Amino acid sequence: MKKSLLCMALAMSFLFPAVAQDHATDPGRYYLMLTDVVDSEEFLPAPPDTLSAHYAYDREQYEWGKSMRGTERGARAVTDANLGDGWLDRDFSEAFGAVLTPENAPQIYKLINTMREDAGDLATRTAKNHYMRPRPFMVFHEQSATPADEPSLRKNGSYPSGHTSIGWATALVLSEINPARKQQIMQRGYDFGQSRVICGAHYQSDVDAGRVVGAAAVAALHANKDFQKQLAKAKKEARKKFKMEN
Repeated sequence: MKKSLLCMALAMSFLFPAVAQDHATDPGRYYLMLTDVVDSEEFLPAPPDTLSAHYAYDREQYEWGKSMRGTERGARAVTDANLGDGWLDRDFSEAFGAVLTPENAPQIYKLINTMREDAGDLATRTAKNHYMRPRPFMVFHEQSATPADEPSLRKNGSYPSGHTSIGWATALVLSEINPARKQQIMQRGYDFGQSRVICGAHYQSDVDAGRVVGAAAVAALHANKDFQKQLAKAKKEARKKFKMEN
């Protein structure tokens, strides 16, 4: 009997491996589990129908984005696309008013880098997987502003925008740490999302939805004790090291 139960358990683990993976996360890379975030598939509307006025606006914004390439703003959009090493310093230090590197702001850096995929992955995952919306550069058969990213982007749904969700969530939290710079920080967070339209990696509706799920992720994070503790450390660091009132 015991042997039969063991065999059944092993068979179930092979048949349904995604159940555990969907609900467990690496504590070094996430604060939340999938069950902690609002289900983006459930609360977001479907992406615009191609015959709708909303999609016509997506097309219009896509053309606007292409017109920005080759400009300083277009170059900024390409930089915003890179979420590799140093992304937080490149993308938010100027708006925040202090250098956001592991050496200069270790507590703030740890906070943002740990929550990044709570917003970028968990908050967007179910809607992305459900709709698997093709990217604009795929639909219009044109090169994006970041051609090296295209192979990976083709495998990932466009709606909602994970980059935008990361940028918006980051801006919300940094504004809480340094409210004196909230205008600059939130403007940077907004522009970070618009960069995805300029690159041709996302439609405007993807970006708009990304801001919504990013805000929802921040709400979930504020209910997490580990996030609360690290946020308190980040605020303390900002007060002591950068003389910021929060």
